[in-house]
Amino acid sequence: MTTPNEGDLKVWWVPQVPMKAFEVPVKDIDAAILILNTLADYDRFQLENNIKGDYANCGGLMVFHNGEWVEWEDADGEDINDIRAIIEAHGGG
Repeated sequence: MTTPNEGDLKVWWVPQVPMKAFEVPVKDIDAAILILNTLADYDRFQLENNIKGDYANCGGLMVFHNGEWVEWEDADGEDINDIRAIIEAHGGG
């Protein structure tokens, strides 16, 4: 992975808590939402089709700010999971 620049974004996903997170760079919030929803749908598919047993997953979006990766929040203090919930509640996503 290249050295991050201020404002770079990356999705993180833990398919089974506790374990190391899978991380992937994303270009914007829309791409982050697509990837997070896809990973969640994939985990659900695996559970429903007996590919993996019961699990606990989690994920989010980080932004590179002041030389470190921090959880992304919008101007209202909402994180990516809040934004995804708002979109889904209004029929999107």
